[in-house]
Amino acid sequence: MSTQKLSHIFTKIGFKALQAKQPHILLSLILLLCVSINYAQDTPARKSLKIAANKDSINTELPFIKKDSLTSFNIVQDSIKKDSVKKEPALLLDKIKYKAKDYVRISQKNKQIYLYNEAEVYYQDTELKAGVIVIDYEKNEVYAGRIKDSTGNLIQNPYFKQGSNEVKPDSIRFNYTTEKALIWKSRSEQAAGGFGGVTSGGNILVFAELTKKESDSVYYLKEGKLTTDEDLDNPDYYIRIRKGKFVPKKKVIAGFSNMYIADIPTPIAVPFAYFPLSESRTSGVIFPTFGQVNERGFFLQDLGYYFAVSDYFDLAIKGDYYTNGSFGFRAETSYAVRYRFQGRLNFNYENVLQSQRGFPDFSQQRVFNLQWSHTQDQKASPNSRFSASVNLGSSSFFRQSLNQLNSSNFLQNTLNSSVSYSKTFPAYPSVNINLTATHSQNTNTEQINMTLPTLQGSVERIFPFAPKEGIKKGIFQNINFQYNIRAENRIQTTDSLFLKKEMFEDARIGFRHTIPISTNFKVAKYLSVTLNGNYEDIWTFRTIQRRDFDETTNEVPIDTINGFDRFNQYNFGGSLGTTIYGTFNFKEGSKIQAIRHTMRPSISYGFTPSGDRYFEEYVANETGEIREFTRFEGGLFGSPRLGNSNNIGISISNTLEAKVTPKDSTATEPKKVMILNSLNFNTGYNIAADSLPWSPLRVTGGTQILNSKMSINFGATLDPYAIDNNGRRIDVFNVNNGGSLFRLTNANLTLNYALSNKTFEKKDDDEEKDDRSVEEQVADQFFQDGFAFGENRRNGYNEEEKEEKEEGPQKLYGARIPWNLRIGYSMNYNNSNRQNEVTNNALQFSGDVSLATRWKVRFSSSYDFVRKGFGFTNLGFQRDLNTWNMSFDWQPFRQGGTWYFFIGIKGSILKDVKWEKRRDPDRRL
Repeated sequence: MSTQKLSHIFTKIGFKALQAKQPHILLSLILLLCVSINYAQDTPARKSLKIAANKDSINTELPFIKKDSLTSFNIVQDSIKKDSVKKEPALLLDKIKYKAKDYVRISQKNKQIYLYNEAEVYYQDTELKAGVIVIDYEKNEVYAGRIKDSTGNLIQNPYFKQGSNEVKPDSIRFNYTTEKALIWKSRSEQAAGGFGGVTSGGNILVFAELTKKESDSVYYLKEGKLTTDEDLDNPDYYIRIRKGKFVPKKKVIAGFSNMYIADIPTPIAVPFAYFPLSESRTSGVIFPTFGQVNERGFFLQDLGYYFAVSDYFDLAIKGDYYTNGSFGFRAETSYAVRYRFQGRLNFNYENVLQSQRGFPDFSQQRVFNLQWSHTQDQKASPNSRFSASVNLGSSSFFRQSLNQLNSSNFLQNTLNSSVSYSKTFPAYPSVNINLTATHSQNTNTEQINMTLPTLQGSVERIFPFAPKEGIKKGIFQNINFQYNIRAENRIQTTDSLFLKKEMFEDARIGFRHTIPISTNFKVAKYLSVTLNGNYEDIWTFRTIQRRDFDETTNEVPIDTINGFDRFNQYNFGGSLGTTIYGTFNFKEGSKIQAIRHTMRPSISYGFTPSGDRYFEEYVANETGEIREFTRFEGGLFGSPRLGNSNNIGISISNTLEAKVTPKDSTATEPKKVMILNSLNFNTGYNIAADSLPWSPLRVTGGTQILNSKMSINFGATLDPYAIDNNGRRIDVFNVNNGGSLFRLTNANLTLNYALSNKTFEKKDDDEEKDDRSVEEQVADQFFQDGFAFGENRRNGYNEEEKEEKEEGPQKLYGARIPWNLRIGYSMNYNNSNRQNEVTNNALQFSGDVSLATRWKVRFSSSYDFVRKGFGFTNLGFQRDLNTWNMSFDWQPFRQGGTWYFFIGIKGSILKDVKWEKRRDPDRRL
């Protein structure tokens, strides 16, 4: 018997002796072992390890161990030095947890543990999974690799995780004591936060042929690849790194690196590179865009620096520079405090130069724009709230801006802002106070209206005669009143005077106090009666005084008087209304069970007494004509009324809906379908008027047809009175003047329709009996429009995109091409002075066509039939190149034919790897 076998037997017996607590037996065995060693002069040659396994499914040898490199587990030792500290195998072995599917084998001779097929090892914060794992508990090292399946393919790649760092290599060698490792063909996925926060374009993948783990936070790479393409075996592109240093979740620092596209090297290279991998925001340089435009030469656009100040706010400063001297400056910041508030602030300033200094066509224009948004969390303060939405600046900013990012706002005609703070005092009666500053700017007329600020306050509605508990009944118990106050500092100015002292000279300040009183009750069970009254007290700080006509200046002098003044007025009225239902039932078994017409007629009355006590007389002209005026003319909240107002209002609103049999046989209730959303008639009669007492009749309505894809809204104004040759209304009914009962003075119509390829798709055989929606069936029966468009497209193109994404990029389109089309039509007609003209007649249309899964063509335009020309038109396409994006936009009818081309990487960490080309409009035209 060899010494090796004998020692193995003695070892087993020794363990048994320890378990039996017989140390004298163990001592005898040790002496016998020493004697046997004296007879053994040579150590027998080592034999290869044979592992019994099912030959049909797995190999009998460790497939990742090669004679050239890992025979007898003798791996290159110069990468992980032997620890000088004395090993404690038993202590380490107790801390390791391991398991495997096929078998776990312990070799006392080699001090190793063999795990085969779905092997797993857990030690402290380290997790290792692989096809085969060998643990050397004498060296405190572990080796992991793949195994072969029955077809000879390598499967079960190692998975190594330490802390939050994950690596997926082909094989790995790791030392538990030094925590150093050698990793072959490692794959790691890192969050690419980059400058400005977490990426929106996906994570970055780090691959290396050989990786040396020096510590928990430092890895050295050799022949590495960086890409955002998930297919590392055949990526669309990657950046090749010859040698580099990798700090997980922080950065990659590399030497000479260049880009490969489809495994073909490109001249895009840098002598050294830095790639931030932080999951949080990181400060750094913002890479600019290079290019050339007409009349301004070469440019650098969006060059700047991003400051990751703290977790609560950040700051990005960017700038543009053109070789003709034009420049731009931008500051962008966002802030957030969790559960309290969040917001964003952007400021843009541009100095736009046209041509060159000294040339006759040279011009200079300075434009700016300020945008601020702030929202407060609803849970932060239930009784107070602060919010802001600001968009103000130069009226021509978006039209003159040099930056391509602002071109989408080219057609913006108004700029609006609002900053408000509200506070509620909940004790009964509750009080609400709201302070608001507003701004409205017309970019075409350059007119600006502002309120700095507006104060609004109200006291909760009080029912003085209502019972403390129960329902309020009758005229007295429903009597209620409240108090409201509104104060404004209104400013009207122009773009050229904005933020100058002249802007505040004509500011108007005023207060309005109102106390509304009302009650309601029923009459004859079906008639609803409402009675109301209102008291107003108006305060102003500026009045006027008209003097008699001055013959020397040929005008009436007007003096402005600064100081406090006030007037009051009141009114009262009432309304009577009811609801009338009419139902038409169809024969039993019909799909349409009934049609219901709902009509809500109402009549109202209002009386406002004259405020003649606030009027004075003056001589208006050289003829001595006497006129009346009030010193409150031009007041912020109006002026007193001369003469009584005694009006009767008449209105009728109508709706039309149907009850139809649902397609679902299990439904117990019929389905309601709206046929006519609204049809309203409004007019009035002034009892106090000495002529023309009737107001024009206003007709408005709207509906939706074609499976709710088309919305129709219309309106018309009908005047019962005729007009003379000068276009003035006369107290003669139009029918008595040889015309119709009503004279059409103006009308408007708007249509909106959306459809797609799904609109015309056929259904399955089971659904071909009636492939129309319920709305279409009703419309077809009562309006005879004959449209039947098949399947109900509820979610539009989003469903199409979702379906394509689920099926993946390999889906073949065949004859089916997804498309969307949105059409809008608007028309205005004016005949108030017998001009009989169409003032607006325009067709707007936009849509997109997906030529393939990743190809999309888009368009948007409008045509004005009155001016006979196209409006703002944009044609473009977009191509999804998996890890890249490519797009092209062209405005053919804009001056100079503006176009813009872009191709770049999606991932935010490499978003500066791009190419842009543009042509800006020639603004001299």
